[in-house]
Amino acid sequence: MAAIPPGSTIGILGGGQLGRMLALAAARLGYHCHIYAPEADPPAAEVAAQFTRGDYTDAAAMAAFAQSCAVVTYEFENIPFDPVAALAKLVPVRPGTEALRISQDRLFEKDFCSARGIGTAPYRAVANVADLCAAATAIGLPLVLKTRRMGYDGKGQAKIGHVDDVPAAFAALKSDALIAEGFVRFHRELSVVLARGTDGSIVSWGPVENIHRNHILWRTHAPARIEPALAAEAERIARELAEGLDYVGVLAVELFDCGDHVLVNEMAPRVHNSGHWTMDAALTSQFEQHIRAICGLPLGDGGRLCDAVMENLVGDEIDAWPALLAEPNARLHLYGKSEARPGRKMGHVNRLYPPGRAPDPEVS
Repeated sequence: MAAIPPGSTIGILGGGQLGRMLALAAARLGYHCHIYAPEADPPAAEVAAQFTRGDYTDAAAMAAFAQSCAVVTYEFENIPFDPVAALAKLVPVRPGTEALRISQDRLFEKDFCSARGIGTAPYRAVANVADLCAAATAIGLPLVLKTRRMGYDGKGQAKIGHVDDVPAAFAALKSDALIAEGFVRFHRELSVVLARGTDGSIVSWGPVENIHRNHILWRTHAPARIEPALAAEAERIARELAEGLDYVGVLAVELFDCGDHVLVNEMAPRVHNSGHWTMDAALTSQFEQHIRAICGLPLGDGGRLCDAVMENLVGDEIDAWPALLAEPNARLHLYGKSEARPGRKMGHVNRLYPPGRAPDPEVS
């Protein structure tokens, strides 16, 4: 398969911070980026060669967009599937549409893992209150009821601790496409971010530990301080999922560390928040690696230059930028968003440490 050479145009569906950082990485390799998004002034458009404002369901606009691109990728998975599938008939879309279809639906995702013998939390599909009652009996309580689609950062879910909570939880989510998941007792949350090329080669950055605050990723510690056998199992699972999807690009797999084994929580078919540390602490960042992969270039070395702690800056935490710039081991990345709102990711900071010198996740 011929590589897409520098000087070509890469289309990016979505104009958020991930698209922005992809466009910056692409420009460094000599590519032009064309952003397609429905917003009037998305952060990615500020750093891209072209920007088309349009709805994803506008077939004519999407077709015109495709004509300008040598390859198209997407920066988030909550994008209408059918328009992307139609786009894939006009221009290569990487990762492929199958990865998008599966990752958009929590039930499809868990079924995909289960079919490969990969462990997840116990789960059941839920379409009505009777299904939810049956799930509570089969799985046990407590459990979490989630929308199968569109949920993120804690949205679209309800905890059920007692059978009396069932009717209200079902009514609150206002959907008949739900999934009930059993509670998992775990030591820490992990993720493995890897890239797979058009030739099937895989480069991984290894497991990292993630700490959430108010259902939003707060800090990522790289590397995760776990036993080598558990790290190898997490990497094996992520590689198996990437190969099963015939994936091209960067894939993130979120997992639970359950002590002597890991369970998959979910997948993200894109560059991922828990991979932002690679921008300053790895030989090849996740953003450059994604561009390399989708263009059919050789993958870069994923070696870690130092240990790192990535911290998201949410809402008015962005106001601390002067102090962050003054930290000698900190590298600040701002997303160019005009308004700081509660829960909105405005940037992140990577703090770099000699190997073994980063603060423990428990006290950081």
